Amino acid sequence: MVATAADSGSWTRVTTGSTPYDVFTKPIQKSPQDDREYRLIRLGNGLQAMLVHHAKADKAAASLDVAVGHLYDPDDMPGLAHFCEHLLFLGTEQFPRENEYSEYLSKNNGSSNAYTGTSNTNYYFNVSTSALGGALERFSSFFHSPLFTPSCTVRELNAVDSEHKKNHQSDVWRIFQVNKHLSKDGHPWRKFGSGNKESLSKVGRELKAKGLLNNNAAMKSADGSLTATPNDSRATSPAPSVSSASSELEGDGGVVGRETRRRLVEWWSQEYCAGRMRLCVVGKESLDELSEMVATFFSPIPNRGKEPLHLIPDHPFGPKEMGTVVSIQTVMSFHALEISFPLPYLPPMWRYKPSGFLAHFLGHEGPGSLHSYLKQKGWITALSAGPQNLARGFAMFKVTLYMTPQGFEHYDTLVQSVFKYISLLRSSDFPAWVQKERSLISATRFRFAEKRRPDDYAVWVTEHMAWPVPRELILSAPQLVQEWDQSDPENGGEKEMREILKTLSIDRSRTVLMAKAEEHQRIRGKDLTWEKEPWYGTPYHVEPYSENSVKQANGSNDIKELHLPGPNDFIPTNLDVEKREVEKPSKRPFLIRETPLTSLWHKKDDQFWVPKAQVIMDVRSPVPNSSARASVLTRLYADLVTDSLTEFAYDADLAGLTYNFSHQSLGLYITLSGYNDKLPLLAKTVVERAKNLKVDPDRLAVMKDQAKREYENYFLGAPYRLSNYYNRYLLSEREWTMDELLAEVPSVTPEELQAHITAVLSRLHMRMTVIGNMYKDEASKLAETVEGIFQASPLPADELWDLSLVLPPRSNYVWSLPVPNKNEANSALTYYINLSTITDRRRHVMAALIAHILSEPAFAVLRTREQLGYIVSSSLWQLTGGGQSGIGILVQSERDPVYLEQRVDAFLREMSEKIEAMPEAEFLEHKTALQKQWREAPKNLNEEMNRFWIQIEWGYLDFHRRDIEAELIESITKEEVLALYRSHVDPSSPERAKVSVHLKSQKPRPAKISVAAMEAFAQKASGKGYSVDEQAWRDALAADGDAALDKFGKYWRDTLLAQAATVPPTVAQELTAEIPALLEQYPAADSEEKVVPDERAVFIQDPKAFRASLPVTEKPRPLVEWNDLPTSKF
Repeated sequence: MVATAADSGSWTRVTTGSTPYDVFTKPIQKSPQDDREYRLIRLGNGLQAMLVHHAKADKAAASLDVAVGHLYDPDDMPGLAHFCEHLLFLGTEQFPRENEYSEYLSKNNGSSNAYTGTSNTNYYFNVSTSALGGALERFSSFFHSPLFTPSCTVRELNAVDSEHKKNHQSDVWRIFQVNKHLSKDGHPWRKFGSGNKESLSKVGRELKAKGLLNNNAAMKSADGSLTATPNDSRATSPAPSVSSASSELEGDGGVVGRETRRRLVEWWSQEYCAGRMRLCVVGKESLDELSEMVATFFSPIPNRGKEPLHLIPDHPFGPKEMGTVVSIQTVMSFHALEISFPLPYLPPMWRYKPSGFLAHFLGHEGPGSLHSYLKQKGWITALSAGPQNLARGFAMFKVTLYMTPQGFEHYDTLVQSVFKYISLLRSSDFPAWVQKERSLISATRFRFAEKRRPDDYAVWVTEHMAWPVPRELILSAPQLVQEWDQSDPENGGEKEMREILKTLSIDRSRTVLMAKAEEHQRIRGKDLTWEKEPWYGTPYHVEPYSENSVKQANGSNDIKELHLPGPNDFIPTNLDVEKREVEKPSKRPFLIRETPLTSLWHKKDDQFWVPKAQVIMDVRSPVPNSSARASVLTRLYADLVTDSLTEFAYDADLAGLTYNFSHQSLGLYITLSGYNDKLPLLAKTVVERAKNLKVDPDRLAVMKDQAKREYENYFLGAPYRLSNYYNRYLLSEREWTMDELLAEVPSVTPEELQAHITAVLSRLHMRMTVIGNMYKDEASKLAETVEGIFQASPLPADELWDLSLVLPPRSNYVWSLPVPNKNEANSALTYYINLSTITDRRRHVMAALIAHILSEPAFAVLRTREQLGYIVSSSLWQLTGGGQSGIGILVQSERDPVYLEQRVDAFLREMSEKIEAMPEAEFLEHKTALQKQWREAPKNLNEEMNRFWIQIEWGYLDFHRRDIEAELIESITKEEVLALYRSHVDPSSPERAKVSVHLKSQKPRPAKISVAAMEAFAQKASGKGYSVDEQAWRDALAADGDAALDKFGKYWRDTLLAQAATVPPTVAQELTAEIPALLEQYPAADSEEKVVPDERAVFIQDPKAFRASLPVTEKPRPLVEWNDLPTSKF
């Protein structure tokens, strides 16, 4: 139950508007920092909505959470909830055009997304404040009158299938599914949540095989009517490919697809119930206006009388599932160990959050911790611990260790060490200050929580509206931790924690051991029997803990190095904020200090009023990236600094103060963020450690192994990430390939690295920015401290820059290379067109406008209609250093990259005509959407810092650029944009500058046969005297267009063999001999024979020589002289 007994009398009826609703009368507990107004309402259909009035908002948002996820899929149709999430967006009875919603959002500076969880499905969007009403009207109709358009069935089945294949080589998904697979028989947790084409079509295929499906069955809409699919719900693809043209004929998937859709409509009609829905709307309108909008638009959603928040209290771990070690073979190279313990549903324990208390100790990284002990032995690189809500009804507590190769050799000892620490916890008395610290930290975090993007916030609210807490505590209960009540030993908190601690025993645990196959073989031998998880094919092995392991784990702690942490000295004590009202917040920082060594930019917070600050130090040197070897050495240096600070900095992180020390192309980055009270202390310690680091050979060995694995694993990542990386490599002045970096790692010595550190820090220039709750003198003192520690010789400020390479006009380059992972089925295309320099404001604005115009249609055409793949995007790209920008189009697909480029070219040619025909009113909508995007205010300190920093890092200091371009766009005409598009984007233009990266899968694709070839074969069979059932072969083979050749062969072998009594077998042999000729005459849509590279393209054979042939962009210069320091003060 969501509402408590105390809530029952706290609602009052409102009948003044057109649609009555109930209002929760108690005030919603919120942070004192939160200036938004809240109201909780309940519609007559049971839907609850949290309304958020934000008077200063420049962006509105909404999220609707349905308390049904993939655990509620029918047993015989895995993935149906996910399929519903995909198909729901594609048209409603009120707005039948399938991209109406996404197009409306795009033209109003908005976007949308959704996800399917285990127990919920969440839909959300953001949009300009003025367009909230129209967005809600479209959004709400998905939940009361979706069309589930029949013609979209096959395409969205393909989209779900492509999404699954995208994850097929991902260890996260593979391991997740193994853990689900090894649950109790019949438990919902075993289900295959994402689904694929096979799982969603299996029932239909089996029914068809039994002759139980009616070929001419009428298609019902979601409300049970026989409303036909609107004729205009789907526009044709530009320059249709063979596949998109043929899918027009059977877009509903034939009888199998129609059965899948029928089951979807049936499931949706049963499960999507208003009482299971929670809504959050963030807008500028008053609470009364928001209430009226929500009541009007969402009251039509039917309440089907379903249990609002159905619980699954039965845990997927039964006696057979616990007390086991599961070994899993990974795709990537790493060693990890995860110990899981079953927990009950955690939200009812919202007051004291006992599992978080235990996580505080088990996951601690300070002196005496499990992490510290195992790290000092050289066995782990990271450790985490904490609870995880798996579904509504059950949870898990997990301890995860990332091991070194040596740690993997001692994995059993690591498991024992975890249980020794748990034994230490059981035998310990916990002073009251421990929970008090947790309570204080959570209260401070809640009090000074900064705003985030409105759609992110709306999603968080709807997710937590399902918690069983008093309605007035919806916002606070998930975030706050209460102190233990020492006067109440039963319900005061400690007993609840002790009860959970009791359950963390080896006999109630499962240990999962993760590594590549050869590593398992190295440590465990060759005799393990491996089974395969059915959906991903992941090899795994299950065995019980040994008797000796159980005996040791049940013993008392005998590791003397382990002890509990002490009080946290980093908890802030000075939380004062001097709030000085200003007419308008400043939109730029000020240069307050400039020395030969450092430039310091500063802005005292004038809008967020939190006791926090952000600091960035960009430490530049000519040494760190001077070669591939230097780059590796700098990376190892940064890793060792971070590694050496773990124990010291962990308490700071717990208390809300974080740092990062990392390498970059020009040197080093040092960032600090959080409560400003103790920030100078942390900064001083980090910089001192960086300056005085002594290379420990043992830790260097660990860092080298980690770097080696990271470089190797990069090649096993998603193809689209790799193609993006290669594209960036081609167009960046300072970039090394992963192969070059990897080759340098083994031979690095401690002595060489120590010398490198000295060289890096000997000659520097630093750009520093400090914003937030720090005054000028405090920022200056911090800069002085850092200078004093480094004691470096100054480097001229304009000597080092990140620069990009310039594509010449009239260029059409292609770099083709294989996907390194031979088991990866997907290929990828990264397609870049250079358009503008940052110094040409007008052209830069036109480039951004072209990117905005292309973005939504690219997704609608290349992904949704042409079904090229799940990952498709088109956006404005800034090249390295920010000096150049252009259009970047990305596609990951099972199709050949050459074919993908042909489809992108066809899309770009068609868009030239679309822009020419675009009404002025629509063109103005695109301009206004961009204008609103540029005028959006930053939502928190981090967003503000990002806006400032990019200008300081790049060196243009164009802090008012967004406002200037928002003004400039008003004068941009459609004729200008069309001229630029035709001269620099349209593939037919001889002037454009374009480069693409083709990353081609090495995994052979199953051979296919086209519909035309199948038709020709059927005619030949009929002509040879065979009885041919036209409808039967089409249903069996052509429902999805082109068919797998082996499936085609099996169907016709069986068919011809069945008629052997009337037609001689020699005829069948003659007939099958004609198949190769038919394949050549009527090639499948994605067959290799059809894919012919553009004859105008120049293929890059030597990427290094190609890069050397390109000119480098000009060094950046300030576009505005701010004159903050007319004369140097130092």
